[in-house]
Amino acid sequence: MCRNIHQLHNFEPAATDDEVHAAALQFVRKISGSTKPSKANDEAFNRAVEEIAHISRHLLQDLVTTAPPKNREVEAEKAKERSAKRFAVA
Repeated sequence: MCRNIHQLHNFEPAATDDEVHAAALQFVRKISGSTKPSKANDEAFNRAVEEIAHISRHLLQDLVTTAPPKNREVEAEKAKERSAKRFAVA
């Protein structure tokens, strides 16, 4: 799947509408194979983004977990550490 789509569930504070929209946009870009649709496909592209964002918001609201919420800064630091290890110059 697209590496630019980040997990949005179980964070405090909860994912914003902008974050959900950005994930939906990345998903539609990935499956359509286009970062910017033609004028002929613009309406369908934008409608898909909005519908996926809407469904994603419902999913995030309905998911249940007993795990404590994650901290965005801590998760970002973990991601930086993984990236540094992955792309370390040998």
